[in-house]
Formats: sequence, C-alpha cells, structure tokens
Amino acid sequence: MDTTLRDGEQTSGVSFSASEKLTIAQILLQEVKVDRIEVASARVSEGEFQAVKKITDWAGANGFLDKIEVLTFVDGDASINWMVQAGAKVMNLLTKGSLNHLTHQLKKSPEAHFEDIRNVIELAETKGIQCNVYLEDWSNGMRNSKEYVFHSLDFLSTLRVKRILLPDTLGILTPFESYTFIKEIVERYPNQHFEFHGHNDYDLGVANVMEALRAGVQGLHLTVNGMGERTGNAPLASTIAVINDMMPECTTAVNEKSLYSISKLVETFSGIRIPANKPIVGESVFTQTAGIHADGDKKNNLYFSKLMPERFGRQRLYALGKTSGKANIENNLRDLGISLSDADLKKVTQRIIELGDKKEVVTPEDLPYIISDILDSSAVEEKVVITNYVLTHSKNLKPSATLQISFGEEVFEENAQGDGQYDAFMNALKKIYKKKGIELPMLSDYAVRIPPGGKTDALCETIITWEINGKEVKTRGLDSDQTFSAIKATQKMLNLIGVPETKIEPIASALS
Repeated sequence: MDTTLRDGEQTSGVSFSASEKLTIAQILLQEVKVDRIEVASARVSEGEFQAVKKITDWAGANGFLDKIEVLTFVDGDASINWMVQAGAKVMNLLTKGSLNHLTHQLKKSPEAHFEDIRNVIELAETKGIQCNVYLEDWSNGMRNSKEYVFHSLDFLSTLRVKRILLPDTLGILTPFESYTFIKEIVERYPNQHFEFHGHNDYDLGVANVMEALRAGVQGLHLTVNGMGERTGNAPLASTIAVINDMMPECTTAVNEKSLYSISKLVETFSGIRIPANKPIVGESVFTQTAGIHADGDKKNNLYFSKLMPERFGRQRLYALGKTSGKANIENNLRDLGISLSDADLKKVTQRIIELGDKKEVVTPEDLPYIISDILDSSAVEEKVVITNYVLTHSKNLKPSATLQISFGEEVFEENAQGDGQYDAFMNALKKIYKKKGIELPMLSDYAVRIPPGGKTDALCETIITWEINGKEVKTRGLDSDQTFSAIKATQKMLNLIGVPETKIEPIASALS
C-alpha cells in the first residue's frame, strides 16, 4: 500500500491540491501498479473531503474503488459518515497499540477502548465499509507492554477485520526487533493478515522492511521519495529494488520503470527536492564520476551491479569534471556519435579537467562546444596572447578595461573606456594596434549561446564574425564567463591576422 497521499502529506510544509492528489492516485494505480493507496485522514478539512471525492469518483468509474483507503478514528459514527459521503469503501481504523498511548492519551481501560472499537467496526459493516485496523505505537507496545498488544490482537481476532496494520510510529525499531516482534505475532496468529508500516527516524526504514518480510509480514506501507512526518517513511523505490534483487521469495506487481517518473511528479507537486544521492531516484545515482570507474565499465562492466538504470527508465551517465578520465569522455562522445583522435581526445580531457578545477559543472551538452573550441584553437598558432586584463563596471560610470598583450616575448599594456566591458576591451586593443599603424578588422556579428538546458553557470560560447580582407571569418571562444569567451574569440582573430611589426616600445624594454 502506498500512503504518500495520507502519511506522506504529513511531511512538513506539504499540502497537495485535490487535482494533484487525483493525478498522483491515478499514476500510482495505473502505471506504478501498487496494490492499494491510502489517500487521506477522515474529517481533516473540506479540501481533503473534496480530494477524496474526486479520487473515489474516478476510482469507481475505473474499477479501483476497493483500492482506495482512508485513515479513520474511533469516534462513533463521525468518520464513517464522512467516508460514506466521500464515497470511500475501505477504512483503516486507528486504534491504540501501546498501553502508554491508551493510558495517557485516551485515559481509558483496554476493555472500554475495545468496546468503542467494536461499535465502530460493526457500524462500518452495516454501511458496506471494509475495515482494517492500525495499532498505533505498536513498536513501543511490543517493547514495553507486550501483554496489552496480544490482548488487542486476541480481541481483533473476534471481529471482521481484513488486515491488521503494525506501525513503527516513531521509527524506533532495530532490524532485529522488527524480525523478532513480527515473527512472534505471525506465529501466534497464523490466520491473520499483518502489514508493516515503517518510519525512518534512524535511517533503518528499508532494513526494517526487509526483516519484517523475512518474519512473514504480508503487506508493506511505503511512500514515494520516503515522504512522511519527521524523517519520513520507508521509501517505495528503494524497497521495491531491495525486494526484487535480494528477496526472491517475495514478489510485487510494482512496475520499476515508473518509479522515477512518479518520484519526479511528487517532487514537483510537494516542492520537496530529492537529494541527488537518494538511491534509485536521485539525479546522481547512476552517474560515474571517477575515470577509473568509467574505464572499468568498458572492461567487462567491472563497476556494474544489479541496479542497472534501464530498469527504472533511466540511463547511466559519465560525469565530466576534474576527476574525469579519458574513459568518461569517450563514453559521452560515443553517446553523441562523435569520434576523436587520441591527440584531440587528450586535449579535450585536459580542458575538462581545467574547467573542473574551476568548479565548473561540465555537461554532455557542453562537449560539442568544448570540442569545437579545442579544434578551432589547434588550427591557429598562438603568437599573440592576451596575457592579462582588468574589466570594471559600475553604476553611472563608463566601463573600463586595462589589458596586457604579448607578441612573442614583447609585452604591451593599454587602457580605455567603452559602452560596455567588451567595448572598453576592444578600445584598449585598438589603441595598441593603432600605434603600430594597424587597423583591426571590423566586427560584423556577435552571437552568444549556451548548450541546451544550460543554467546561469553554464559554459558560454561566443561566435564573432569579422571582416578580414573582404572575407567573413568566424572565431569562437568558450568559457563560463561571457566576456572572457568573447576575449578568447578575439585572441583567435588576432592570431589569424598575424603578429604586427613593432613600432612602439614594449613594456619590458621600457622597464629595463
């Protein structure tokens, strides 16, 4: 049973709209193919009522009504009347599973509580409502008041209850306790159907689920992305993967390929971001970063496990950054259908490592731009180098630039202002070349683009078109900084027109 829409919605700050609840319910049942969904708590609000009504109307028209469940309370006929009006047919009745809760919250004797439960269940039966029962705080009950838990189960065995739901309400159980407690209960009540509802306060949710299954529990309660109160519940995606790979004696109908899509949908609707390293559904979990791992993947899949991304509708990625090796880059190039010589591949690898050292995030979409930049740079011998520059931009003042340029071993410096930082840079550059009696080519077009899906820190490619000797010539620059990428493109143009003859005294000579 998926309880994202009930227990998962208790995540701090999360409230799904009626339409969002309906959409999630439809995908969980039709595509993910969970067996049942718990969609709400009775009597919470008018909005909750309208959401449940939408879901039950759809479910009734599509044969899913018996799979829609609602948390109800031992409150006479109040929850039952709410359910009838909402069109729901299955209730999960919340009862007390520990003597501590019973004594201090309800302040009732076990016999008085049991009588209230009996009345609610018998009334539900007359309304055509099927009843399951939660034993709230069951885990503490087993630790501290086991006799009361067995007393409750003896009583429930006399009623028409389909499933008994065992919640680790505060997420306190160890895997050993999960196994021991459930094994004892299953053996004592072999004809009852028990389900485990695990929370994740100690990050033991999935481990406890495994032990509950080993002990003989017949159902699990899970949430998409592990949503839920405090640290959340046992997560759907991880649990399904564990069952399929490590527990061959257990089977589910869940469609693995839909786990990622429902995860992203719930992330969007809830506003709760999925950590990049969250198993199965995190953005980074099928990404190899270290070059040695990518190399191992090429050599008999040394770093593969059963958790193949294709199972979950995803694909393996090879991160590009300072730890990238040649194998990482080759894998990305293969996916793009690009082949490079060893020499060019080495240059591309070095460029990616340099970008990684600057903490730039390099994506596969950046690769064609990097390759273009590398090959373009390789085609021109760099005799003119812009060795240094300072660009300033401030409110109500003209941008200015100071640049240093070298022609071989000769170094020159100049400064200027302009309408923008690049314009100021070009004006300073023109001053240097004017003193040499050389007029720089006319800039006829200036285009900036980033790779598809790029963000504010994306690599930026600047393509400048120049008029050189009556012909249009394009040069490219690539960097995360737009102005710097334009300066790189300009440096390529300077090398295309060649090194001017020296007519002014370089800085080095003046200083000597």
